[in-house]
Amino acid sequence: MIEKKENSYEKVILIGIINQHQTAEKVKEYLDELAFLSKTAGGAVIKSFVQKLDKPHPKTFLGTGKLQEIRDYIDEYEIDSVIFDDELSPAQQKNLEKFLQVKIIDRTRLILDIFAQRAQTSYARTQVELAQYQYLLPRLTGMWTHLERQRGGIGMRGPGETEIETDRRIIRNKIALLKKKLKAIDKQMATQRGNRGKMVRAALVGYTNVGKSTLMNVLSKSEVFAENKLFATLDTTVRKIVVHNIPFLLTDTVGFIRKLPTQLIESFKSTLNEVTEADLLIHIVDISHPNFEEQMQTVQQILSEIKAADKPSVIVFNKVDLLSKTAENQQKTLQKTWLTKTENPVVFISAVKKENIDKLKNILYKEVRKIHIKRFPYNDFLYPDLKET
Repeated sequence: MIEKKENSYEKVILIGIINQHQTAEKVKEYLDELAFLSKTAGGAVIKSFVQKLDKPHPKTFLGTGKLQEIRDYIDEYEIDSVIFDDELSPAQQKNLEKFLQVKIIDRTRLILDIFAQRAQTSYARTQVELAQYQYLLPRLTGMWTHLERQRGGIGMRGPGETEIETDRRIIRNKIALLKKKLKAIDKQMATQRGNRGKMVRAALVGYTNVGKSTLMNVLSKSEVFAENKLFATLDTTVRKIVVHNIPFLLTDTVGFIRKLPTQLIESFKSTLNEVTEADLLIHIVDISHPNFEEQMQTVQQILSEIKAADKPSVIVFNKVDLLSKTAENQQKTLQKTWLTKTENPVVFISAVKKENIDKLKNILYKEVRKIHIKRFPYNDFLYPDLKET
């Protein structure tokens, strides 16, 4: 995994491919995100390489000519690691390490590494550890290349395979143990959710680094950790919010990302349960990001995977303070466009500058009130209607 070198960052290069599913423009965007991920993990991106391929080479992912170009660059600039934007098969990773003679990291492993750095609580660390072992298990063979160079001599027939089988057994046992531990914690968390009674529950969802934790701090007047980095927070935070005398619970959840590793979706099942069991989703979008609509689609795709896409939602376009003057003038037009695109309430805010927070609160009040009245129909008279501000 990427680690900071003493007094410096690890020098890395990034690799992406252009194919029928990914245009040159898309690959540039994806590599920009990969560069942000690399920086978050502690890497300094020196250069990006892109190759046009109909499909990745089954053995080496890239063609031989491009690999030689990369190897020459690695030797000349003393690169420490090569990071691929796509997940590599165990065979591809092993062959690439053998040819390039440096550490090979794919997108999944990079995200797992960041999650490992960011996990603060015992529960989050257990979830990440499970995902790491599930990723590692099929890749053990590549870890024994140092023995392969010695094979063929007396006493060297097969010991590597023996070591691999031993490690596989150890890792399978650890996976079973971690799953058992998470199952026990899942029961505790399910009990906690049950103990919250019939109070309406809302969950903040969105792409990573869109400002969910910052908004949580504004709405709850608390100090949830927030930072301008990907996956700044992994641990679920629940706060009681009161808006216009109506209380509800607000949950801050882990940020989503394109190609979120399946191991993480599985191991973070309990954290994602906060989303699946919520009554209302507050979808935060970074309106200043050039590809915010694609990020929204990614979030919707993951919500569909965990069967939470049909829940009542509020779309909150955040970071309007980062828009240029031209874009700012187009905000009203953009809002009208989105009001026709979706049946969900839409609001434009700046969580950092606290712009339009009152308008957001009024929208949240109305949405929570609808759910509350269904749950407690005889209390309708307690909640007056509010006009738009």
